[in-house]
Amino acid sequence: MLDFPEYYSGIRPFKQLFRKGLPILTYHKIGPRPRGARLKGLYLSERTFRNHLKELKNNGFCFASPEDARLVRVPNDRVVITFDDAYENVFRYALDALKEEKGKAVLFVIAGMIGQTNTWDAALGEAEERLMDEVQIREWLQEGQLIGSHTLSHSHLSRLSPEEVKNEVYRSKALLEDKFGVPVNHFCYPYGDLSPAVVECVREAGYQTACTVERGVNFAGTDPWMLKRWTARYPSRKLKNYWLRFRWLLRDIFQG
Repeated sequence: MLDFPEYYSGIRPFKQLFRKGLPILTYHKIGPRPRGARLKGLYLSERTFRNHLKELKNNGFCFASPEDARLVRVPNDRVVITFDDAYENVFRYALDALKEEKGKAVLFVIAGMIGQTNTWDAALGEAEERLMDEVQIREWLQEGQLIGSHTLSHSHLSRLSPEEVKNEVYRSKALLEDKFGVPVNHFCYPYGDLSPAVVECVREAGYQTACTVERGVNFAGTDPWMLKRWTARYPSRKLKNYWLRFRWLLRDIFQG
């Protein structure tokens, strides 16, 4: 069996896999990459993001919500788009593309940091980026997009006390629902950091789904509070990934 690339940068290596279960793609930042950015792979150009959407549609995929993982059918024809952290550049550079391609996406909002900046990793030397403010999130929702919770403060949940975890999980849901008047059914674990107790807290809080950073597709029997995702980014320059893309190209040529 051929290996899969570490990141999603195009449909070709994933086409057959995505037909077997519900894929969820995760994006972070869309648009120009500022000078000094350390995690360069988290930035995707607007053009590349548009190409991702077009390529998925051209291959027969439509855009779904995370709860559709409970209803996976084979062959699958759906894909879920998610954005972690609710960066302002997603509003500026991704929303129009979603509208034009009739795409649907879930924006995971850090409920206690709306309109602020990415202090959790700027403190470690990452380039500072603004997060969407309340007006922008409201417009996001008015355009038919979805929001979910990414906690109050982007904390490592497994390092917190049970009381602190409950505050991050429950209060973020309540704040977003009260502020925007929509149900918040989806959760995303910051850093993919979780424990059995954290997962149980998310389930008890009333979320229908929760996303991890574990790679893979989701099936009807997948735990809805442990959904897998592929991180989307520009093509990696690692030799291994060049070799994998070449092998998939050869497979398409000889099978098609």
